[in-house]
Amino acid sequence: REAKNGIRPSLLLTSVALVGCRAILLRIQVENMRVCVCFQAAAALCISVGSFSDPDDLPGLAHFLEHMVFMGSEKYPAENGFDAFLKKHGGSDNASTDCERTIFQFDVQRKYFREALDRWAQFFICPLMIEDAIDREVEAVDSEYQLARPSDSHRKEMLFGSLAKPGHPMGKFCWGNAQTLKHEPREKQINTYQRLRDFWKRYYSAHYMTLAVQSKETLDTLEEWVREIFTKVPNNGEPRADFSHLLRPFDTPAFNKLYRVVPVRKVHALTISWAVPPQVKYYRVKPLHYISWLIGHEGTGSILSLLRKKCWALALFGGNSETGFDQNTTYSIFSISITLTNQGYQNFYQVNMHMSVFVRQSSSFFSRIYDEIQKIEANEFHYQEQTDPIEFVENICENMQLFPKEDFLTGDQLMFEFDPQVISAALSPLTPDRANLLLLSPENEGRCPLREKWFGTCYSEEDIPEEWSQRWTGDFELNSELHLPAENRFIATDFALKESDCPDSEFPIRTVNNERGCLWYKKDTKFKIPKADIRFNLISPIIQKSPENLVLFDLFVNILAHNLAEPAYEADVAQLEYKLVAGEHGLVIRLKGFNHKLPLLLKLIVDHLADFSADPGVFNMFSEQLKKTYFNILIKPERLGKDVRLQILEHSRWSVIQKYQAVTKGLTVDDLEAFATGLKAELYVEGLVQGNFTSTVRRRNTNRKTLKLQFQPLSAEVPVLFRVVELPHKHHLCKVKSLNKGDANSEVTVYYQSGLKNLREHALMELMVMHMEEPCFDFLRTKETLGYQVYPTCRNTSGVLGFSVTVETQATKFSTEFVEAKIEEFLASFGERLSGLSEDAFRTQVTALIKLKECEDAHLGEEVDRNWFEVVTQQYVFKRLNKEIEALKLFSQAELVSWFLEHRNTNSRKLSVHVSQNLLMVPKTRLKTRGDRSFQAVAPRLCNALPPSLRVTDSIVYFTKQLKTLLFRQAFT
Repeated sequence: REAKNGIRPSLLLTSVALVGCRAILLRIQVENMRVCVCFQAAAALCISVGSFSDPDDLPGLAHFLEHMVFMGSEKYPAENGFDAFLKKHGGSDNASTDCERTIFQFDVQRKYFREALDRWAQFFICPLMIEDAIDREVEAVDSEYQLARPSDSHRKEMLFGSLAKPGHPMGKFCWGNAQTLKHEPREKQINTYQRLRDFWKRYYSAHYMTLAVQSKETLDTLEEWVREIFTKVPNNGEPRADFSHLLRPFDTPAFNKLYRVVPVRKVHALTISWAVPPQVKYYRVKPLHYISWLIGHEGTGSILSLLRKKCWALALFGGNSETGFDQNTTYSIFSISITLTNQGYQNFYQVNMHMSVFVRQSSSFFSRIYDEIQKIEANEFHYQEQTDPIEFVENICENMQLFPKEDFLTGDQLMFEFDPQVISAALSPLTPDRANLLLLSPENEGRCPLREKWFGTCYSEEDIPEEWSQRWTGDFELNSELHLPAENRFIATDFALKESDCPDSEFPIRTVNNERGCLWYKKDTKFKIPKADIRFNLISPIIQKSPENLVLFDLFVNILAHNLAEPAYEADVAQLEYKLVAGEHGLVIRLKGFNHKLPLLLKLIVDHLADFSADPGVFNMFSEQLKKTYFNILIKPERLGKDVRLQILEHSRWSVIQKYQAVTKGLTVDDLEAFATGLKAELYVEGLVQGNFTSTVRRRNTNRKTLKLQFQPLSAEVPVLFRVVELPHKHHLCKVKSLNKGDANSEVTVYYQSGLKNLREHALMELMVMHMEEPCFDFLRTKETLGYQVYPTCRNTSGVLGFSVTVETQATKFSTEFVEAKIEEFLASFGERLSGLSEDAFRTQVTALIKLKECEDAHLGEEVDRNWFEVVTQQYVFKRLNKEIEALKLFSQAELVSWFLEHRNTNSRKLSVHVSQNLLMVPKTRLKTRGDRSFQAVAPRLCNALPPSLRVTDSIVYFTKQLKTLLFRQAFT
């Protein structure tokens, strides 16, 4: 199908009508495509029902139903059967519930797509939803809710929703938890099971559904499959839920006020929000996107540029997220969110004043700017790379609910027509007297007597002072520093594919190799798009010398990015992406986008790097921000657990806690200047260039970069990986108290160390974890209901292999000792399961993993990521996938069983990390029902099993200093 603007999609598409359900069939058009195709096939189904339709007496029912339909069907009754089938054949699945839509999606190897489609469709034809599973799955929903509670973004949404008019669905509790889905229904004698089935019958109807499937089969074959399978989806003929009459939900006294909020994280942030009429119908103009482009601009003359010069703001986002919370049939939200500095927080009214001036100055419409945005997005669409099939079908099936057929592929991406009247209608409500202010800051602690019901957010409600209201709405002088952006010099105009000037190679070749560094290069011959990817790693010996140096390095990277933000923003707008990353041992610079103007962006970055300087005000601003950043990392149990685990395993690693201590001691701008000079004095630079460049252009740009920086070669080699301690043949337990007192979430990770990495063992461990994923989920989450996040994973810790099982749970439900005991129980049962595996089942899993590794890269970035890993770790095994596939073909079941049991015997090298509020406290629940599995029974056995030296060790440094270390070099076999 040709899109209206003449852009040719890379897919063949056809539409099918199925008793009310609309289906789109997508087939890769191999002969005309610019990319190779993955073996995965995918499908997604969108239902026009969501949490807005929750009954008032069962909040969260729509979300709960999304969970329950996955738990078996009449045709395939196994409770976890679909997940098991997908894991067996290299697939995955997911689902999400929004305000007015619910989406389900999966992918799988193409060979098993027909069967997977049939199994999946049964959830919409005849789901089992057995009553016995209700209580267990409620615990999963409750755990998901508990994990979301510490999120400031979710807390803001729930508070904002509570400001809507009484009776509007925005005020509903969309998450659901044990209280709303189990305890209260029992007290009120509500039959949750029956109501769940009634909700499914009423809303999971074919005429509410849109379906997208993608595979390499012919369209005729796909249509035949879809007709055979999905015609059985029931159609009740009932009118769909309609909320479009509930307009202006925020025309209420609770809006247009100042709400001070106490956040979980250490952050100062101001969010200015307006509610405007629903904007989806104006998708061809996209007025909010145009306005957000003007307000969110970060270049010269922008509002953020002004606020940064005053050291009042660090970042700004303006726009509409297009989620159901921000955009639905009753309203659209336009928000401006500003991350404030300490000074910005003290002057937040003035910040809002400047914002009002800029919005007023933006009220004139310029077709030049609209045309520029339109051109940029048309270029990006025309030359876009293939996305993962599962993401693509998810997007398409939702677009089918929003746009007419001719715009299914383009409706959410392109700006079709400039209409000043539509833009004016969207901009006119954005006045100070109609805005709502949310001010987040730890400084609000003690000033917020109100408490939001579901997430417990502390807040206060204030009228905006009359003085400020008058200043905002009165006549005021326009600011000459604020103006609209100039013409963008970074927009690409040359999209020609370059002729190769050297022999083609399947893998990168090293074209520069000297004492200052090396450069790898590969001309793209596969994807054939006018884009490129450039990456450099600037390795320095001074970064890891002390926690203070690491803090200075973080400051250096943050201030360099700050210095670049304004001059490089035009490049960002023109789809030239860049990122500066403070790596473990060096500064990583990544660039990608249209190759035409990419060298211009690289020159800009190198110039700023060479001429680095830091204004004292900017230095102080980022020092304060870095304290908050480190603190915000440490209050998350999963991040704290990772930090502790790596500090134990990686010799000489400085922890985030040590960095936090270093930054609070006080560093100066002179310290930073001295560090920057030392950093640039001696470097070893490794680079990778891939895409639509010739080797001549690539070499010329690299030479310019080296000359500009003028660095000396390293006086000694700098390893790019840490030394790793070899754990003794014992069980080691580290318990850490969570730093967020109000967070009930705990994390338990049980890690088994293997040894120095070799390619064959890594493939074997991947196979083992692939076997483990589904039974781990089934045992620890579905049956034991320990938590929402439950997963095994391979661990490659600086070249030392291991595997782990992680459970994120709640201290109010389970002790961490009990959770670890259940993990061990699972691992014991998994060993038995592995031993009893049939040869056919073993080979099926091997084949699934091989097929995943044989998948062609969907886009250039995937290939670059894989090659960059080899460069940045200095392994250079670019044929790694091929070697792993060959190794997998030779594995036997006996080898797999032997490897697993070897790491699970009494001599295993085991490390457990527990992060919890309750280190030695007995949870109030579960004690009577768990018996010998309770904390009181389990904890003494675990503690007494520890060696005496470990029971009294309270210093990680003291513990690790006694251990042998391993230094990984390279593994080919």
